Amino acid sequence: MKIIICIILASIPSLIWLAFYLRKDKHPEPNKMIIKIFILGIIAVPIAGFLEQGIFMSLEKINLLEKIGLIVILFAFVEELLKYLVIKFGILRNSAFDEPVDAMMYMIIAALGFAAAENIYLLMQVFPTDLPMLQALEFMTTRFLGATFLHALASAILGYFLAASLLIDSKIRKLLTFGGIICATILHSIFNYIIILNSQTFISIAERNIYLLVLLVTMAVIVSFMFKKIKKHRSICEI
Repeated sequence: MKIIICIILASIPSLIWLAFYLRKDKHPEPNKMIIKIFILGIIAVPIAGFLEQGIFMSLEKINLLEKIGLIVILFAFVEELLKYLVIKFGILRNSAFDEPVDAMMYMIIAALGFAAAENIYLLMQVFPTDLPMLQALEFMTTRFLGATFLHALASAILGYFLAASLLIDSKIRKLLTFGGIICATILHSIFNYIIILNSQTFISIAERNIYLLVLLVTMAVIVSFMFKKIKKHRSICEI
């Protein structure tokens, strides 16, 4: 019963953001493809966990500060790369992917599936024995406003670069996509770094919240601008 409640609670933040972004899509994607990409995003989490565990173990011999820095960057890179690979192999050459803005939409869907699975895992870790409902709701509210939103925004930015690469026919296609992965990784790393600074008491909770608010609002504004810009291109993507 606890597992079922955890799955429901942990999925709510992703489903709310999913509904929000799907309402912004004037040309709705097929429900079948939305579910497929969301599930593939979920499946990417254990793969990320396996890779991150390998990274963690390989960094045992270096000093703590270097280890924290590399973990912040490499973990973020692994997660952003895996979300991109979900799109590359899950939808990119499907007929449902028929306009540039789809790159942003499907990246967000994959990211929200990833965040849902991550939330389930963390909720089980934070409350391993019992599940106090009030504390669990508070935890998921924090995830809704924080990490889940971060995943969606970072992947949306990556999706914009992917969309831009599909609008050109030259050798810089791959460079644009890689640039998107790097941008998403940097923003994701900054988020994680702020969390770590607070967990190590280098900054207060209030300072953490201010920094995260500035970061997420800035990213949200950028994503909004990117959506408006990419929606001007309605031609079929020639992939």
